[in-house]
Amino acid sequence: MEIIKAIILGIIQGLTEFLPVSSSGHLVLAGHYLNFSNPDIGFEVILHLGSLFAVLLYFRKDILSLLKSLFLFKNKELEHTRNRNTIFYIIVATTITGILGLYFEDSLTKAFSSLYIPSFMLIVTGFILYLSDKIEPEGIKTHQLGIKKSIIIGLAQAFAILPGISRSGTTITVGIFTGLDREDATKFSFILSIPAILGASILKFSNILNIDKSLWLSYFLGTLAAFISGYAVISLLISVVKKQKLRYFAYYCWLIAIITLILYLKY
Repeated sequence: MEIIKAIILGIIQGLTEFLPVSSSGHLVLAGHYLNFSNPDIGFEVILHLGSLFAVLLYFRKDILSLLKSLFLFKNKELEHTRNRNTIFYIIVATTITGILGLYFEDSLTKAFSSLYIPSFMLIVTGFILYLSDKIEPEGIKTHQLGIKKSIIIGLAQAFAILPGISRSGTTITVGIFTGLDREDATKFSFILSIPAILGASILKFSNILNIDKSLWLSYFLGTLAAFISGYAVISLLISVVKKQKLRYFAYYCWLIAIITLILYLKY
């Protein structure tokens, strides 16, 4: 893979992994209209690791606090108890996503072969984002989420396996719908992405070992681009959600979907 193409795909991955516009859908569209050959699975895994490092760095204080409370399991202080509750709800949501992801992975992979599905799913994503600004959350915190609501958010994340469905946009919207305040829903969505990305990367790690050594520079630069661009937009998304302006991303999704369908039908 050429270096420039790897960097472009890395930037697209980083930006769209966290902005609620679907990274999978944009990578499919970019590969088609920019005449990129489909990158191998090893490259996709490394790009996602770049996004993972961005989340780990940005939320390092929150993650360390959660881990500290996990190891201090005998400590009954309120902060540690709340953190352990949050960890439990993350595990519940992740388990639901993982089970459904493994079960439907093969059939959903076929969805990437056509531009119709990503385009139509971008339209669906637009409606999800538009709806999020209309919801008035109860204002609960992540440690108050509960098992039932955790399962619902896990199902939402599993739904986002479809190309064109935004993982961040869907989980944030559903989180707000279940009662989480906007900032907690956003933070929960980001932290929930860590086990999802890590788990998918572990399952496909063998593909990294088979990468041609001549491609390592391209892969490294693509991953670096994904990390930098991903880190740069996290604070932007948090701000947008708090200000109830996700609908602007809805307009973008609808525009891209319509343009793509027109061009695809025309040619």
